Amino acid sequence: MYPKIEINLNHIIENTKKVAEMCKEKNVTLAVVTKVFADYKPIVEALVENGVKCICESRIQNLKSYQSLKVEKWLIREPALCEIAEVVAYSDLSLNSEKITIQALNEEAKKQNKIHNIVLMYELGDLREGADKEELRELIKESVTLSHIKVKGIGVNLSCYGAIMPSRENMQELKELVEEMEKEFNITFDIISGGNSTSYEMIKQGKIPKIINHFRMGEAVLLGNIPCIEKPISDLHQDNFILSTQIVEVKEKPSVPRGICGEVDSFGEAPKFEDKGIRKRALVNIGKQDISLNSIKPLDTNITVLGGSSDYAILDVTDSNQNYQVGDIVKFELNYSGVLGAMSSKYVEKEIRKD
Repeated sequence: MYPKIEINLNHIIENTKKVAEMCKEKNVTLAVVTKVFADYKPIVEALVENGVKCICESRIQNLKSYQSLKVEKWLIREPALCEIAEVVAYSDLSLNSEKITIQALNEEAKKQNKIHNIVLMYELGDLREGADKEELRELIKESVTLSHIKVKGIGVNLSCYGAIMPSRENMQELKELVEEMEKEFNITFDIISGGNSTSYEMIKQGKIPKIINHFRMGEAVLLGNIPCIEKPISDLHQDNFILSTQIVEVKEKPSVPRGICGEVDSFGEAPKFEDKGIRKRALVNIGKQDISLNSIKPLDTNITVLGGSSDYAILDVTDSNQNYQVGDIVKFELNYSGVLGAMSSKYVEKEIRKD
């Protein structure tokens, strides 16, 4: 059935082993961000079987599904107060920056007779989650007094919202912050989690301060790519996920709609059209309900993605060397966002390849 996403499991495993080995050589612990798989257990099972020691998820529902797997489980989206009981039950560690949440985790951990581990998040400039220095100081002061909370370390997020890249300057800032807090509170943190896949090159080049010993990576491992700068990693596989769709209509039509045009389309976006005359267009059976159409790239480079609606992607196939007909398959490369959408959609079939 189509649409479907074809997953090259062997390539994913090879990438993971290479990145893990690189991190080990640089005395850095790798945690693999598996949230892009959206609860598709066969891939995560294979990663654990091949040596992954820690997985990171943003949805507690996914960690609940993975409870049978013998792997350390992190919740990397800060817990919502409505899910505290499940966070304590199904995650080994969560990222936090709010006192009220940490206190709630402590109370729930008491009820469950557990110690819940946390990493406190520091704001390093990307403006997603994280406390400033003074608030972090207060969070540490409060957290170390709680009976069922263990402060395992300090973490930061980079690149995900503000596209701020890791640098010598911000890594040095993190180093100095950690040293200051360890001295002030007479504590040694086990984990200093310095960010994500955008740090790949700095790690490989040995430019990360030694005190920073942990990174949470998804895209570099799973797609062989450094996000924000969109740089393929030369010795890793990038073709790990291919989206296959089926053509449901092929017709020649004008390139500009006719009639009175409204201000926005059904998704609230202002449409723009270039008049190229009559073009051969194909509709394929995937749309914005499943995936961002900006995240797909046809393997046939002579096809242009014109846009689409909730159920269709609309393609210009005029310049293709292939005479596309109804029923033909059109395949696409996916970026990280595309993989996330396709894996999350229940309408996209998943198929593991092992070639």
